[in-house]
Amino acid sequence: MAEVVGLGYAIVEARDLGAWKEFACDLLGLQAVVANEERLLLRMDDKAYRVDVRRGDADAVTVLGWEVKGPKELEELAASLESNGFAVKRGDATLAQERQVSGVVSFDDPEGLRLELFYGLKKDRERFVSPTGARFVTGSGGLGHAFQMVHDNEAYTKLYLDVLGFKLSDYIDFGPDMYGTFTHANPRHHSFAWAPIPFLPQGVGHLMFEVDELDLVGRAWDKVQAGAAPIASTFGKHSNDEMLSFYVKTPSGFQVEYGFGGKLIDDATWTPSRYDVPSYWGHKKSDPNEPDV
Repeated sequence: MAEVVGLGYAIVEARDLGAWKEFACDLLGLQAVVANEERLLLRMDDKAYRVDVRRGDADAVTVLGWEVKGPKELEELAASLESNGFAVKRGDATLAQERQVSGVVSFDDPEGLRLELFYGLKKDRERFVSPTGARFVTGSGGLGHAFQMVHDNEAYTKLYLDVLGFKLSDYIDFGPDMYGTFTHANPRHHSFAWAPIPFLPQGVGHLMFEVDELDLVGRAWDKVQAGAAPIASTFGKHSNDEMLSFYVKTPSGFQVEYGFGGKLIDDATWTPSRYDVPSYWGHKKSDPNEPDV
């Protein structure tokens, strides 16, 4: 069975690209390779980009790009999606050129977020140079993970586990009749997680970027405490993936989790668990009315 292997890129639509450049480069340490009034293209490793910020009114993550191994796997997954009722757009050479990939198909998830499956993301001939000295954990784990607020839990279980080949990592209870499902497509503890939280807006709630040294997180946290970005959750340690991280609000309103030390999964020995708290300590919300997710 063909499977997704990781989160390759994210497309963001934003009103204020200047604020985004300061946030992404000066705080998080991403490298801007295109920066103008209409587009901000951001690198975090040897790939041509990992985050593509476009001028627009949505102020949201508008596309998640999931990587597959090659053309055979891309076609197998496209056919599986169609047999499960998804309208798949194939053969878009213009989109492939724009995304700098060898092949791509696109479709909408059960609640309207655009998803793209691709293979062959371009490598940049120039070395990645972070303005803060950050080194990101990517490689076979992809750029990080995405967490999405949804309404239809069963539809996402079917799409990600049954069709796209993700594997269950574990669950976290967030409150009465509310829980998150965490899934992985590679050894990273989770590449995609979702939760049906009725009173929160649908869509990607946060993206996670992981660095390879705790001091990088600490120095960024100092900047946040000094006002570099609005705090969403304080520095803390998660229960399921044991990530040491904090959350900040992007200029578009959704959040970025910035962390170190995430757990890796060996599928030969892994069995899913259930947790009654998302964090062992820390991760206190700046807004006390928000659920602890």
